[in-house]
Amino acid sequence: MTGWILAAALMLGGSTVLLFIGMPVALTFITVNIVGAWLYMGGEAGLAQLARSSVSSVTAFSLTPIPLFVLMGEILFHTGIALKVIGGIERLIRRLPGRLAVVAVVAGTVFSAISGSTIATTAMLGSLMLPVMLSKGYHPTLATGPIMAIGAVDMLIPPSALTVLLGSLSGISISKLLIGGVVPGVVLSVAFVLWIVLSVRMRPHLAPAHEEEAVHRGWDRWQPFVAYVLPTLSIFGVVVGALAWGWATPTECAAIGAFATLVLAVLYRSLTFDALLQALKGTASISGMILFIILGATTFAQILSFSGASNGIVQLITGQGWSTGAIVAGMMLVLIFLGIFVDQVSMMMITLPIFMPIVQGLGIDPIWFGVMFLICMQLGLLLPPHGLLLMTMRGVAPPSVTMGHIFRAVVPYVIMSLLLLAAVFWLPEIATALPRRLG
Repeated sequence: MTGWILAAALMLGGSTVLLFIGMPVALTFITVNIVGAWLYMGGEAGLAQLARSSVSSVTAFSLTPIPLFVLMGEILFHTGIALKVIGGIERLIRRLPGRLAVVAVVAGTVFSAISGSTIATTAMLGSLMLPVMLSKGYHPTLATGPIMAIGAVDMLIPPSALTVLLGSLSGISISKLLIGGVVPGVVLSVAFVLWIVLSVRMRPHLAPAHEEEAVHRGWDRWQPFVAYVLPTLSIFGVVVGALAWGWATPTECAAIGAFATLVLAVLYRSLTFDALLQALKGTASISGMILFIILGATTFAQILSFSGASNGIVQLITGQGWSTGAIVAGMMLVLIFLGIFVDQVSMMMITLPIFMPIVQGLGIDPIWFGVMFLICMQLGLLLPPHGLLLMTMRGVAPPSVTMGHIFRAVVPYVIMSLLLLAAVFWLPEIATALPRRLG
């Protein structure tokens, strides 16, 4: 027993310490992998195996959707189509308490259906809509909260690069995991809208009583929606429809979505050389970071297994006589705790090598577990003090918006996400019914 305990302490403890002192995620796991391969996989032979495993991990065909999903969102933002979508949604939503905050949630939901990046969605909505809301008299908490919250929902609604990454690292069906996030994501979006309207009715000072709205009637009101919002949503319909009905693999769906987004930009005559170049640069930057991290993830799990640490931890946990529900609840608590301190990729890297053997050993529905894992990661984006979207909002917000405003703004949305997690825990059909029904 001593052997696997020391291996677990070195691999898991070492990686956690390096992450907490601020070492980049990829370098953290590559460093730990080199030490682990030398100690537990036979010195130089272990290092050679480490190199082979690293190469094979990033050349896996299942990872191809990641850059394509990211590219869809980058084209949307850099060509200015996103601005047209916001305008189309804003014309339809009228005479509603907290109208612009509701517009931000609805627009963010639409972007979630076409963008694979939570940070890009939050940064774009924050830079475009936050100044407008503040100038009209919205309280900073009402102006910032919905933007951050709906940015986090981007992780649940396909296409999502992190969902593909989770499926690849865990062995869960990527297509079913993508479909499984649709219902929870839409439920959260609707809950956010209801909360905004309710909170403004209870505390009218959060938003201006009478917003000035340009009056558009008839076709003039619906024209931007038909011209920009519906075509954008149609891409989501094609991608998810092909995925759900089994007409195409996740990689083929991602290629279809990226091509359709490119064609849309050409038809709108907004695809300039500079816009395309910026979109490709952003895609290369984000995708390269993710793939470099994956390079360390696969070997990390192999070393844990080879050293006996994975089996030892699994036997220790399953041998306690706890119920399956208690074990799953404990894993979710661990993820929420980690979300306070580390980023989402680190959460996957640290926990999946331990959690997935337990999931498989206990016969837990992997789609149910995977969707709850996604909700926990989505929570981590919003949890103070290091939530990634909190830092993103701080970067785009004016000096009048303090970190205190931002921290207070996310509290109700964190509570709603926790309630959704509890609902999925007690009613797995919320996550599993749609993937199961669509086969």
